[in-house]
Amino acid sequence: MALEILVPVVVVLAFIILGSIKQVNEYERGILFTIGKFTKILKPGWHVILPVIQSFSKVDIRTKAVDVPEQEAITKDNVSIKINAVLYYKVFDASKAVLAVENFGYAVSQLAQTTMRNAVGAVSLDELLSERDKISTEICKIIDEATDPWGIKVENVELKDVKLPADMQRTIAKIAEAEREKQAVITKALGEKEAAANLADAAKQLSDAPGALHLRTLATLNDLSSDQSNTIIFAIPIEVLDACKGLANKNDK
Repeated sequence: MALEILVPVVVVLAFIILGSIKQVNEYERGILFTIGKFTKILKPGWHVILPVIQSFSKVDIRTKAVDVPEQEAITKDNVSIKINAVLYYKVFDASKAVLAVENFGYAVSQLAQTTMRNAVGAVSLDELLSERDKISTEICKIIDEATDPWGIKVENVELKDVKLPADMQRTIAKIAEAEREKQAVITKALGEKEAAANLADAAKQLSDAPGALHLRTLATLNDLSSDQSNTIIFAIPIEVLDACKGLANKNDK
């Protein structure tokens, strides 16, 4: 009779003991409460939790990526934009993450949204587009300082996308096109200036060397004569005309 009573009791105790064993993984930390009071942080491994008297919760300490929803914001120069970001954070003190804030994940997301809007409102559109990394670093610093009492370390914030109004996009496109045309005109002018300088230098060298202009003329005629479809109009050098004129004047005398 005693054995029949003892067996069920042992089985029940076994179930209670097995149910009291809790496992904390390597990437987690356990928060132990005894009669509702915080007792200690449980490290990875198996732990016996006394039923009714004790309870515990687990906190994931791995780095988490939070997609900050798209926010409407107004820049310092009154341009309405839409911007979103991604935030990376991890829990460095599991007890603070549980005791200091109700839902630290939600709290971090809300804080990131508010901080992002405030940061955008403090800069102009040009600064936002050209100094995105600097602004991301400033947002990260502000959020990290605010979440430090919660036992949370904000590792990085990246602004993913900045959406501009359609009319602003057209304006920026026109400015970019005008800038490209300006550079094209400048490049063309510099090329023409360089070509003119080279032609002037070549002309000076041909005029300084006796017979060089005649040789150049003959070389050009030779190049043209290779194609029978060309019609060649021969220009007599001015030196030859001067010589003929001088000879005619001599004969008249």
